[in-house]
Amino acid sequence: MSMLNSIKKYFKKAKEEISREYTVENKSCDPVCKEMPKIWTGVDLDGTLAFYDRMASSDKIGEPVPDMLALVKKMINNGIRVKIFTARAQDPEQLPIIRKWLKDNNLPELEITNIKDYYTQRIYDDRCIQVERNTGRLIVDN
Repeated sequence: MSMLNSIKKYFKKAKEEISREYTVENKSCDPVCKEMPKIWTGVDLDGTLAFYDRMASSDKIGEPVPDMLALVKKMINNGIRVKIFTARAQDPEQLPIIRKWLKDNNLPELEITNIKDYYTQRIYDDRCIQVERNTGRLIVDN
């Protein structure tokens, strides 16, 4: 296969992934919850929701981090819209790997992104340093 055909195939796959719509039905969600579907919480994958090993290949996702897995399931059960917020989302070949990991760990087919938008409520990530809003002061654990 020529390089040009490989690139075309890659962009076609990326376009298909971007156009997919995701909805996670929460039957226990009240009418107020259903009126606010755009607000979302992001959860990083590698190092936050799944154990991360720098030596592992990019086609493998680590075992779930039990406390984060429980938190994500609790958020979903409480009607919170959760997205997997990961750098892996920039590569369309990673998306089926992530979806399989979600399914294998009894999570619904959540949205997968690497883009923060105006509806982002919060992001859980192992690489973040929280900054106090409007002050520039770092919030650090003692």
